[in-house]
Amino acid sequence: MRSLTATKTAAQLGYVVRVLDLHAHLFEVTLTVAQPALDQVVSLPVWIPGSYLVREFANHLQDLQARQGAKPVAITQLDKCSWQVHARAGKALVLSYQVYAFDSSVRTAWLDSQRGFFNGTSLCLRVHGQEDTPHQLTLADDDLPKDWQAATALSAQRISKRGFGDYLAANYDELVDSPVELGPFWRGEFVAAGIPHRFIVSGAPASFDGARLLADTQAICEAEISFWHGDQPQQAPQRHYLFMLNAVHDGYGGLEHRHGTALICKRADLPRLGQVNTGAPSDGYTTLLGLISHEYFHTWNVKRLRPAEFARYDYAQENYTELLWFFEGFTSYFDDLLLRRAKRIDTAHYLKILAKTINQVLQTPGRQVQSVAQASFDAWVKYYRQDENTANATVSYYTKGALVALCLDLSLRHGGKTSLDAVMQALWQRCQGGPMTQDDLLAVLAELSGQSCAAQLQQWVHGTADLPLKKLLKQHGVRYDEERASRLDQLGMKVNEQQGIRVKSVLRGGAAELAGFAAGDEWLGVATGEGKTTQRWRLNKLDELSTYLGSDTNCRALIARDQRLLTLSLNLPDTVRSVKLGVIDPKQVDTWLDGKSPA
Repeated sequence: MRSLTATKTAAQLGYVVRVLDLHAHLFEVTLTVAQPALDQVVSLPVWIPGSYLVREFANHLQDLQARQGAKPVAITQLDKCSWQVHARAGKALVLSYQVYAFDSSVRTAWLDSQRGFFNGTSLCLRVHGQEDTPHQLTLADDDLPKDWQAATALSAQRISKRGFGDYLAANYDELVDSPVELGPFWRGEFVAAGIPHRFIVSGAPASFDGARLLADTQAICEAEISFWHGDQPQQAPQRHYLFMLNAVHDGYGGLEHRHGTALICKRADLPRLGQVNTGAPSDGYTTLLGLISHEYFHTWNVKRLRPAEFARYDYAQENYTELLWFFEGFTSYFDDLLLRRAKRIDTAHYLKILAKTINQVLQTPGRQVQSVAQASFDAWVKYYRQDENTANATVSYYTKGALVALCLDLSLRHGGKTSLDAVMQALWQRCQGGPMTQDDLLAVLAELSGQSCAAQLQQWVHGTADLPLKKLLKQHGVRYDEERASRLDQLGMKVNEQQGIRVKSVLRGGAAELAGFAAGDEWLGVATGEGKTTQRWRLNKLDELSTYLGSDTNCRALIARDQRLLTLSLNLPDTVRSVKLGVIDPKQVDTWLDGKSPA
């Protein structure tokens, strides 16, 4: 049995996190409770705010032990994530346990010989009844490689030059909202609107251009602080901020926190030394900048201004809200728009990104089945648990929510009295950067526009009819063209092409469904023509279909399903359309994109 010893701490609760075994991917946590309750209850969260899925973090907690002084204390497990420690009241209680960490996402914890990372929701037990007291976190560097560093947004108390030592959180919420990065990472810093920002990157190659990433991120941060606070940047709620980026071979994602964000990107999407820093950035780097913009916007929109249902997180179960269309969707509208205002992309590039979002929504049959309000509420069981039928039964509160924001912004601007920029700023003031409801949004809309927007929100947010995108964009000088879609979009399916062509999903009412394709089918080849003119072709990639069909719209598809070979008659319709945007009136477009007040 391990020897458990108390750790001296200025806080009533102290956590010491050590790397127990890099190759076994194990952290060891020692938790000291200076003043435990009688039969103290502790628990580990089942989810992490910002990612709406019960992930059962207790699944990776093992070997939980407890002592008071030299005496072992019995523990009774109460449910899947809670334990009752049969401790005496008022005498220091020491808990020790291990956590297996081998999930490379931004949501949980990771540990190997190259890198460590964790969110407090994965490692830090919650001491019931003491959530609002200060929590100390000690990062130990026992036997770690000498080039390893530590970084977190928590307030440093006593730390080494490499970042190991003692940090303090005001309460449990702040503790678990401050992820920790460990390992040999690149670091940089900048000041935006008087606020210090740090940026660390793990996994960057030697070609990485850190100076460019810092300059672009600084421009984004300054644009967003200006968006929310105008010429009073001192009113920004964050007094410091930490970007934590993990560059990998293939990955993408981000999770917002009050004083930072954890990000993942493809290593190939990082800016490279020697690249010409003029014109539009690559699509991959633009995607990374859009991710940075999105998560930084969450500093205001969801981490502070947030659904009333999130006024106090319940870490033991789902926390339902119908407002993710606002907090994720509106953030998704402004993330790319603010790239344009920060001069990281030009108008043509922005409209290309916007057209992609429009096409994603219009090519999702589920938009006619589920409203974005329903999608928000169902995130726990649908958005984060996608399957082959997801596109047919659901709509993304990210993409359609962004288009709701677009329509609302353009409608307000067309009225000539206000804009969505002003609405967001007024909401911040009305709710004092705290919990809000849809009624708060409606009240601000009525106040600034001079008329009720309840009917619009009812139709756009709680209904399933298509949005008036074409009309509103044309009113603001944007050309809205509909052209023949690509072969893949005409098919109405999603595929995996890593080893041959494997059908992932079949869209409702599309050509693939009418032909009889099903998820899981392997598409082997096609046959064209009849009789002596028949030609049969092996398919390895879907883009080969155009080569073999030419102008034909009919073919026979050879597929394998459950080891049976089937032939399906496939007809590709020319009725499937794709949206393309352009500029009709540059002055009107610039007024909108630059965030200028409507005439």
